[in-house]
Amino acid sequence: MEVSFSHEIETLRLGAGQTFHGEGILAITKALLQSGVAYVGGYQGAPVSHLLDVMVQAKPYMDELGVHVEACANEASAAAMLGASIHYPLRGAVTWKSIVGTNVASDALSNLSSPGVKGGALIVVGEDYGEGASVIQERTHAYALKSTMCLLDPRPDLGVMVRMVEEGFRLSEASNMPCILELRIRACHVRGSFEARDNRSPAISTRALMENPAGFDYARLAHPPATFRQEKLKGEERIPAARQYIVDNRLNELMPGKHQDLGIIVQGGLYNSLVRSLQQLELADAFGASDVPLLVLNVTCPLVPEQIAAFCAVQRAVLVVEEGQPEYIEQEIATILRRRDIQTRLHGKDLLPAAGEYSVEVLTQGLTQFAASYLPGPAIESAKRWLAGNRERRSAVAAQLAQPLPIRPPSFCIGCPERPVFSALKLAQQDIGAVHIAADIGCHAFGTFEPFAMGHSILGYGMSLASRAGVSPMMQRRTLAIMGDGGFWHNGLLTGVQSALFNHDDAVLLIFKNGYSSATGTQNLISTPEAASREMADAGMQSLTHTNTRIESTLQGLGVQWLRTVHSYRVDKMRATLKEAFTSDFNGLKVIIAEGECQLERQRRIKPWIASLLKKGKRVLRVKYGVDEDVCNGDHACIRLSGCPTLTLKDNPDPLKVDPVATVIDGCVGCGLCGENAQAATLCPSFYRAEVIQNPNWHERLLAGMRGTFVRALQS
Repeated sequence: MEVSFSHEIETLRLGAGQTFHGEGILAITKALLQSGVAYVGGYQGAPVSHLLDVMVQAKPYMDELGVHVEACANEASAAAMLGASIHYPLRGAVTWKSIVGTNVASDALSNLSSPGVKGGALIVVGEDYGEGASVIQERTHAYALKSTMCLLDPRPDLGVMVRMVEEGFRLSEASNMPCILELRIRACHVRGSFEARDNRSPAISTRALMENPAGFDYARLAHPPATFRQEKLKGEERIPAARQYIVDNRLNELMPGKHQDLGIIVQGGLYNSLVRSLQQLELADAFGASDVPLLVLNVTCPLVPEQIAAFCAVQRAVLVVEEGQPEYIEQEIATILRRRDIQTRLHGKDLLPAAGEYSVEVLTQGLTQFAASYLPGPAIESAKRWLAGNRERRSAVAAQLAQPLPIRPPSFCIGCPERPVFSALKLAQQDIGAVHIAADIGCHAFGTFEPFAMGHSILGYGMSLASRAGVSPMMQRRTLAIMGDGGFWHNGLLTGVQSALFNHDDAVLLIFKNGYSSATGTQNLISTPEAASREMADAGMQSLTHTNTRIESTLQGLGVQWLRTVHSYRVDKMRATLKEAFTSDFNGLKVIIAEGECQLERQRRIKPWIASLLKKGKRVLRVKYGVDEDVCNGDHACIRLSGCPTLTLKDNPDPLKVDPVATVIDGCVGCGLCGENAQAATLCPSFYRAEVIQNPNWHERLLAGMRGTFVRALQS
């Protein structure tokens, strides 16, 4: 069973007079429907996954409204959907995770922004920046600048965020430019409420179809010579129209304060953190009223020069709070002031860090320096005491520890089918020698951490096979590329497999086929097994049999000749298959498919199933693994080979032995990896397999009673 969003879907139905309560990203989803969006597409990825997931599961309601929803193969195909708004008055929205998603979509975005749009086009981007991010540390701002698109960065308040969605469509239509709405992690997950409005069915929709396509207009194509005129339109018409709309509709917020000779210009998404920081300096109250005038940029591109100049002209100093680098906004403000000969002192990255997330503590450090120069007083000392208190609290916690806490990077889930493959790869390299491994984005990227520490590069989702192309010819031994089924369908099929076959590359590709796009939230793929197949797998505790489009048939159709499919948990067989791939006389691409369902998704399905069986009083058999403490020799090779969180240590019960023994704790899901590793690596035979039977049959009860009697007799 998939994660259910039934409650979230019901909140999408709220109408005028009702109050929405919930998360920011769900509020954005509701705002799209209130704005009369005609089509929605995207590619999943934190922190905006819920937008697309909820809409996909809400298909019956979307059909009622006439809204078309499409889960796209990648971000490029999502961005290309917005081509519908070039000729037609259709409001469209797409979503993906930034900045990696924007990189993939950049070709389509450039070709969209050049001719411009007629219907409103909105791109909802999860600005995954800072210490909580799982992507490279870059910003979306550069794309808005280079392609001349509007960039909205709404203040993290649900009412403001919803308004910016609605205004974003209008801004796009007024300027003929696509608009990007960037949402930081905190904005996506901020909770609040707003007064809902009725959802609007689009005038043109899946329920109200167009009879004829638009007439041919070469000027609407992103193709020379039309592109030369389009480039002029950006500066002569579109940007001025956007600036006029921003001013007329007060999209940026001016918040006055009593210190009128100072000011702060802040990205909308950083407003909450800034106000909390000002409170430490006694420059803001608990309700957000600031003593220092604020210009909150809910639209960070384009800036309005007149608005910036008017704000700065009456002040002796202004601080620009801009997260990330380069400081695009600060540089543009400096240019605006210099061209108008405004001598206001401008601060920004001279007081705040050039890179990294602007937490409240980081902002307070910069604001303390700013206030010390222009507002000396007791509040400065108060802020310094607060910062010092934070440092003391951290030191006090550290002092309570006998030694520093060990580094604990993220790891595979318990029972993950990818863990045994890395164990097999570790064993295979003991026989064939070390190999160059091109890693990839996805759950399998956890293989770069201990205890495996494998992977020489990560260059993009599904790009592993392509990224080893420059290394393979220089290596005496074949190279290995790793990707998941999500990465395979996203990008790997064309950029990797097709290219390797075309160039007759001699390499090894390992594909994890776990049935879902697991790293982004276990969304379905074209190769996701059907429900009937999953039920059969559960009943027989066997690997999934795919009943629709298969990765294997696609590879064979493309021309792959050396292809092996191995059950992920068969460590010994996987090791032998890897050795075969690296030593085979076959000169060409060799593909190994490691098949094993994502354990998270499997547990979501079988736990309710087991609970229903127990409730009915039916027999349930589950497998558990354990360690015989008397046999364990305490060398812990089993832990170093698997790294499973449920395989850990405890004190040795034998008083004559000092080394702790291995033990399996309650979180074990019975995948059997510990036993497989013990056999494949010839470890000590301390693991045992136990079958736990609930609601046993009468003959099982009888047999258990007889065994118990016999054991007690032997013990006495």
